[in-house]
Amino acid sequence: MNDEKFMNAVKQLQIGEITEKEIYLKISKGIKDEKNRKILLKIADEEQKHHDIWKEYTNVNVKPSKVKVVYYTVISKILGYTFAIKKMEKRKNLYALDEELNERLLKEIPKSVEVLGDEAIHEQELISIIDEERLQYVGSIVLGLNDALVEFTGSLAGYTYAMQNNKLISLVGLITGISATLSMASSEYLSSRSEGDEKPLRSAAYTGVAYLVTVIILVLPYLLLPDDKYSLALGIMLVLVISIIAAFNYYIAVAKDLSFKKRFGEMAGISLSVALLSFIIGLVVKRFLGVDI
Repeated sequence: MNDEKFMNAVKQLQIGEITEKEIYLKISKGIKDEKNRKILLKIADEEQKHHDIWKEYTNVNVKPSKVKVVYYTVISKILGYTFAIKKMEKRKNLYALDEELNERLLKEIPKSVEVLGDEAIHEQELISIIDEERLQYVGSIVLGLNDALVEFTGSLAGYTYAMQNNKLISLVGLITGISATLSMASSEYLSSRSEGDEKPLRSAAYTGVAYLVTVIILVLPYLLLPDDKYSLALGIMLVLVISIIAAFNYYIAVAKDLSFKKRFGEMAGISLSVALLSFIIGLVVKRFLGVDI
């Protein structure tokens, strides 16, 4: 690595630190929980110290990346600050894997030992103790989402060739979905209350909302397409199932440091297997009963 390339790399590290400081400060302003806000402010102070170490070597003033600050701030509003922070740290860690750069940093900038040590240990420890409310209810969200994907995907697949009419499938699907939502939410309320949960209504709400949103998304192809395009609606519905599973498991994998591939494969396999079985049952029942709708 030549001197110009090395100097540019150090400058990028300097920009990265000041950018992350601004991101932590921006996110902290929207956090009501005092403990979590203090954690983020402490990390922001660490980022400033790291920036100052790189500045001693570059002797230049740099500005934070406005695009990244806005990007991660928006993500924190939509998907939660834990997800935004963990995603940002993962991207930074990918850059830190450059062995040649790390070796030269340690050789030419002795204080980089402090920076690399903080990045590898201290900040991760601080981030790991952030206690965001929405992640406390991941179990309730998983329950609603998983049941909706497995049960409702199977139901719609079974209805598709049993009824062969998108309007009828939508009608029955919505009635089934709304009834199942109320049933799931009430079951989660009773279960949470029996387990001593101080906020059983909140657990029930997370489960119910997750179930209902999934139901609406999966019924949409049947609502929007012509009545005779039930095969196309089924195909789009299955694509939506895979997309929801992928998006949700990516979120959980980042926010809770879990394996994406394992969770995605398991959930997708179960949902699609149930859909296939229900589809076959729908065909068999239709032929056995001789019903022609």
